[in-house]
Amino acid sequence: MSRHPRPRLGRLALLLVLGVVAAVTVAGRPATAQPGTDPARIDRGRTLYQASCASCHGQAGEGSQRGPTLIGVGAASVDFYLQTGRMPLATEQQQARRGPQKFSQPDIEALIGYVAGFGGDGPGIPAVHAGDLGQGRELYLQNCASCHSSSGTGYAQVGGEIAPSILQSDAKQVAEAVRVGPALMPEFSDGVLDQRQLDAVVTYVGELQRLPDRGGASLGRIGPVSETVVGFLGLALLVVVVRLVGRRTS
Repeated sequence: MSRHPRPRLGRLALLLVLGVVAAVTVAGRPATAQPGTDPARIDRGRTLYQASCASCHGQAGEGSQRGPTLIGVGAASVDFYLQTGRMPLATEQQQARRGPQKFSQPDIEALIGYVAGFGGDGPGIPAVHAGDLGQGRELYLQNCASCHSSSGTGYAQVGGEIAPSILQSDAKQVAEAVRVGPALMPEFSDGVLDQRQLDAVVTYVGELQRLPDRGGASLGRIGPVSETVVGFLGLALLVVVVRLVGRRTS
């Protein structure tokens, strides 16, 4: 009976040694920093935020009289406003308009990571896939055309604001706008438009962007203006000629 415990104790000792070796090996490996917690990126985001955003949105994103809070806005909102050049503003405006992008892509990612540290669970940057074109057309006409027009060129809204053209926005920016609801636009969460419906709308907007102008100076991409002008001028000239002929005859 005294011979059996020895092999069992030997196996336990061997397992203990292997466990210690594995622990030392894992502990010796360098930790892989996550993109959102990279110290260099966070420092860069902090520097950019303090220089370009804090004067309006507050030192910790709490907001002020000059700008809304950024707590809980989500990565999609930060990415949309920075990618489309709507932020940062050089001067206070009633409505931020699309403009040249002020930051490089790495700097935008740094700002997104830094603002995410303010807290909240706003929408993340949405994925975009090819969707059903027919369904996208129906959803666009039901939810978007009344403000952005059936051709995507936008309309003037009440109070001097506008629903901007969407013909210059890429697929990701369209999807972000749907989820974020910038300015007067309502926010379409996943409970209102699911991922398949979002993909369908984005696909249809891409189709609108590919529609060719029909020649001449376009009138909201509905048709040419130059031919209409020539037609009116020709009609006016015809009236003048008829009156001159009528006077000579009389």
